[in-house]
Amino acid sequence: MAVSDEYLNYIQDQLSDFGEVEIKRMFGGVGIFRDGLMFGKIGGDTFRLKVDESNQKMYEDRGMKPFYSESKKKGMPYWEVPADVVEDRGELAKWAKMSFDIAKTTSKK
Repeated sequence: MAVSDEYLNYIQDQLSDFGEVEIKRMFGGVGIFRDGLMFGKIGGDTFRLKVDESNQKMYEDRGMKPFYSESKKKGMPYWEVPADVVEDRGELAKWAKMSFDIAKTTSKK
């Protein structure tokens, strides 16, 4: 699931209202971090944010689904972000903050 530089740059630019993020290429995809915590990921030019019970309904209401790893045969707590949210920097910053807050509470640090 290679990530194109063009899409990666687009997502990084769209996240600019959220603040500075760190990008790490990993396992054929990209992890998106802030303060050392992964709160988002890109795989196959699909942007996903971390989800738990506090924000899952927002994604479900938009018809979004969680990432599923065929190799591990399990889902992961990262859900595809709706295109209209990605296109709206202000709204995306709100969604990213929710996911970052989830990452802070679920961190094993």
